[in-house]
Amino acid sequence: MDPFEDTLQRLREAFSSGRTRPAEFRAAQLKGLGRFLQDNKQLLQEALAQDLRKSAFESEVSEISISQGEINLALRNLRAWMKDETVPKNLATQLDSAFIRKEPFGLVLIIAPWNYPLNLTLVPLVGALAAGNCVVLKPSEISKNTERVLVEVLPRYLLQSCFAVVLGGPEETGQLLEHKFDYIFFTGEEPAAGGWGRMEGGGLHLAPPSGGQNPCYVDDNCDAQTVANRVALFRYFNAGQTCVAPDYVLCSPEMQERLVPALQSAITRFYGEDPRASPDLGRIISEKHFQRLRGLLGCGRVAIGGQSEESDRYIAPTVLVDVQETEPVMQEEIFGPILPIVTVRSLDEAIDFINRREKPLALYTFSNSSQVVKQVLARTSSGGFCGNDGFMHLILASLPFGGVGTSGMGSYHGKFSFDTFSHHRACLLRGPGMEKIYSIRYPPYSPRNLRMLLVAMEARSCSCTLL
Repeated sequence: MDPFEDTLQRLREAFSSGRTRPAEFRAAQLKGLGRFLQDNKQLLQEALAQDLRKSAFESEVSEISISQGEINLALRNLRAWMKDETVPKNLATQLDSAFIRKEPFGLVLIIAPWNYPLNLTLVPLVGALAAGNCVVLKPSEISKNTERVLVEVLPRYLLQSCFAVVLGGPEETGQLLEHKFDYIFFTGEEPAAGGWGRMEGGGLHLAPPSGGQNPCYVDDNCDAQTVANRVALFRYFNAGQTCVAPDYVLCSPEMQERLVPALQSAITRFYGEDPRASPDLGRIISEKHFQRLRGLLGCGRVAIGGQSEESDRYIAPTVLVDVQETEPVMQEEIFGPILPIVTVRSLDEAIDFINRREKPLALYTFSNSSQVVKQVLARTSSGGFCGNDGFMHLILASLPFGGVGTSGMGSYHGKFSFDTFSHHRACLLRGPGMEKIYSIRYPPYSPRNLRMLLVAMEARSCSCTLL
């Protein structure tokens, strides 16, 4: 028996009825989502603490407030986002109406990850609801306490004829993907063995999957302690389980000598002499991920940290030096509180190092010279870029969040989320008259008619191609 068929059929019928299309309905669902966050803040913080040992500070900053901010932004701008977008016309279409209409895809599936189980579930959901879709939400089974709240509590705040939360691990996700969806939004690793092959029935948005490592270049002219404070914050935030965390540092041997003690100072100031006792340092999500990370501690030489405790899934904030590019810690997304340092002799060597690897989801550069920052920006490619800080670009909803190449496809946040979950329909409305003028298109063709047609199609304020 198919466990999902009845639910999906209910949602398809609701979308076909047109119920989700009016702005009033979309706004009501977004307001319900906001009430869910407000009414259940403590419950959500407790679930995040149980799953990842997240402090209330990290939960508020990186999960709850970001989700609420996206809701508020969508509510303020919903009607403007929904408006038809007029486009420039050429001579041949001057008497016509040309516009882009933003339409919901229909039945969409959101598959969420475990590392930010609220943020990375609700922010895409905001875009899907604002765009007028019916939604199937699949939270991660790994962050099981947050999953439980989403399954048991969230549906009370949204119209259940148009929304559903489903449970399950890889096997159930594979069954879910056997069904046809109009759009699939996925964040994280492959959801099930052979899962991508099952996604052919629906549009697929990877936002972003695992892939590549995020470089952090540190110039010699930096203040080592300032860099260390910022790198340590963003490397060890959420116990390093952040897809945009700096995965490795590139710097000269001289900067490494200055940076390592500065990192030790920052770690001690943030988490105390015994980081395991700090209420502000999270834990690794599962035994499987803990064992993978502990294996990476054997790479290079441990300069800071290196301690681990299996019963607590604790990995100390760690810095590795003398790391070779071929070692495992440099071959996979780390997703933990481990920071390798690789030394380079010059900016050019650092850029070459970055460019011969997979394109990263994020890239960071620290320098007192704006020219150095701009060089790295101009000569590399990444999903996002931040100069002289960590992943602060993510808090700005006017910037798109997404990857490039193996680090992801497409983008979201703010209006980008609305656009991601909307079909941009090309529309041209033409009257029934003017047949004499339009007749130059018809056979039998002549050189004169071709010249006239090409002039008419020539762009005035947009680029047009004769197909």
